[in-house]
Amino acid sequence: MTFDKHLIRKYNIPGPRYTSYPTVPYWEADTFSEERWRTSVSEAFTASNATEGISVYIHLPFCESLCTFCGCHKHITKRHIVESPYVKAVLAEWASYRALFDAAPRIKELHLGGGTPTFFSPDHLRDLLEGLFAHAELCDSPLLSFEAHPNNTTREHLEVLHSLGFKRNSFGIQDYDPVVQKAINRIQSFKDVKRVTDESREVGYTSVSHDLVFGLPHQSLEAMTHTIDKTAELKPDRIAFYSYAHVPWIKGTGQRGYDEKDLPSNEGKRNLYELGKRRFLELGYEEIGMDHFALPSDDLARAFHDGSLHRNFMGYTSGKTQLMVGLGMSAISDSWGGFAQNVKTVAEYEAQAMKGDIPVFRGHMLHKEDLLVRKHILNLMCQFTTSFEDPSDRFPELEECLAKLSEMESDGLVVRDGWRLRVTDKGRPFVRNVCMALDLRLLRKAPTTRVFSMTV
Repeated sequence: MTFDKHLIRKYNIPGPRYTSYPTVPYWEADTFSEERWRTSVSEAFTASNATEGISVYIHLPFCESLCTFCGCHKHITKRHIVESPYVKAVLAEWASYRALFDAAPRIKELHLGGGTPTFFSPDHLRDLLEGLFAHAELCDSPLLSFEAHPNNTTREHLEVLHSLGFKRNSFGIQDYDPVVQKAINRIQSFKDVKRVTDESREVGYTSVSHDLVFGLPHQSLEAMTHTIDKTAELKPDRIAFYSYAHVPWIKGTGQRGYDEKDLPSNEGKRNLYELGKRRFLELGYEEIGMDHFALPSDDLARAFHDGSLHRNFMGYTSGKTQLMVGLGMSAISDSWGGFAQNVKTVAEYEAQAMKGDIPVFRGHMLHKEDLLVRKHILNLMCQFTTSFEDPSDRFPELEECLAKLSEMESDGLVVRDGWRLRVTDKGRPFVRNVCMALDLRLLRKAPTTRVFSMTV
């Protein structure tokens, strides 16, 4: 396990994670309107529904307790009376979107995210999904998945969702060390994780993913070794090995449940990642994109190899559609020509959705230049390579952007071969930095305040 400490010190700077381009801080509010958004959705649907279908993301924001490492939009409550009104609001929003469509939507991909989707009872999840599917068709071999908390996911949850076509799930594990679990307020036993993993396979799920996080407070190499050893016992099909994004200035008190001194140093954090990567590769996993590992049999690995891997607000996926409809509080939709985000409180979301409004509060309409830069950033994030050989794939500032990569080239992180750009194996941990060099909006206007997490 070796890495260049100098490179970590040099390139570990604040930067976007590039779940979108332009990134949210650079969205142009003055050119966005609900009318333009509706038109963009309608055009995207008409252009793509019959051929590739659409994607749907549903944000289920409720959690019974606050995990202090979490950067998601959530609503903390133990009152399960909130479930039914929220389901009705999501279905009302879905009806508002369907009014923009000129045919029955064909769903290629659907993901339940959170929050904690398994906060909802199996019956309420059935009501939600049957209500959604009643006015839609499923494409052949649809990609249906959900996130879950091992502590509250029952076999009934697994059976109900599987009966509705779900074949994938992901469990938030983070770390098995009791000291780390206490610091992040995420207490769960290996016994519960084993139970839901085994039951998933018994029920018929074909892809089970475990989410682990490195860089958490009090994490040590010894504890990380233990976490990976326990993960190896269960051999999930996928592992998301996320870098902890410490952004308390954005997420408020939720990420102030420990002192800065409790976090690993930059070099210590990278040691944790290198340990994990080495062990995952030894266990037969392949490194996929950024922060992800998959067994060769998993379709995420196949998508990486055949060039179809995609990245959006749902993360990495083996399915790409032009239109992704985000339903629920704070959900983000993507029409390829535009982005739109819903309001961020449950009360405001439910009120607007039940009135028949599409409850967006901000967005961005992409320019021709945005679409071109987005293409190259997606190529780098998904395939670690992109090409400017076609003159139509170039933009006026390209030479200036590529010149910014000369130092990374000298450091062995990227290789330029004519108009082709490739991130080396050594450079993969720095792929966000490579993308930043092509980010024209960042080039023209650097943030004046803390906006992004650290890149490495």
